[in-house]
Amino acid sequence: MQNDHTELPSLSPADDTCSLAQQRQTALEAINIVKNFGSLSVLRGVSISLFRGEITAVVGDNGAGKSTFMKVLCGEHIPDQGQLCINGKEVRLRSTQDAQHYGIETVYQDLALAPDLSVAENVFLGRELKAPGWRGTLGMLDRKTMLDSTTDTLSELGVKLKTYRATAQSLSGGQRQGVAIARAIKWARHAILLDEPTAALGSRQRDMVYLAIRAAAGRNLAVLLISHDLPQVLEIADRIVVMRQGVAIANLTPSQVTVRDIVDVMLGAKEAVI
Repeated sequence: MQNDHTELPSLSPADDTCSLAQQRQTALEAINIVKNFGSLSVLRGVSISLFRGEITAVVGDNGAGKSTFMKVLCGEHIPDQGQLCINGKEVRLRSTQDAQHYGIETVYQDLALAPDLSVAENVFLGRELKAPGWRGTLGMLDRKTMLDSTTDTLSELGVKLKTYRATAQSLSGGQRQGVAIARAIKWARHAILLDEPTAALGSRQRDMVYLAIRAAAGRNLAVLLISHDLPQVLEIADRIVVMRQGVAIANLTPSQVTVRDIVDVMLGAKEAVI
């Protein structure tokens, strides 16, 4: 669904619409989110805050509601009840374009990279720069500026490529993930959302992706990471939120728990306080 972003209100850093968002530099906050699909209740009052400079991992069994929750945050699903707040102000996201307008970027499992386009063209996909002067009026692109900007961004994030003119389909799995995350970091102003970013990657490729994810938090962005890889979660996350049956049931500190502890909470064998 295409939206006219000129009609969306801007965000004020001092806005106090969402009272909980005034603590710890909250970038993105979900309050009592409910989402039903027919008679199936998938999210049942989920409240999670994402803080700037912090990596929050959301874990849970299949069917816990993790992916649906992320799709609410990125505007792909509209919640039936609840509030979404960005930078302390309540917003209504009715499309992924709305979320992007408000500075929320998402990296999906399929990465949404165009295989035949170059790395720079993928980073600027949908945000292409027109060439200056008469060339721009003819629809020509400023490819040099786009390439230079992409090279700078990926180099800063540690995403190393032989050439930044390469097409996406010529890259390794880890490099493609790195490009997708770099694109999200480049355009995000408040938060990035990542769905299983290291699935099916080797250890060296995972390390590249970890570096890019940490760089996002280092740029004062809030990071949401959905992952089934619990050892990975313990390694990279600052905070772990456990979901079960559509409810956020626990907030865990990675340094204080083990994989066994997380599994026990996920299965209900151990209680924890949200």
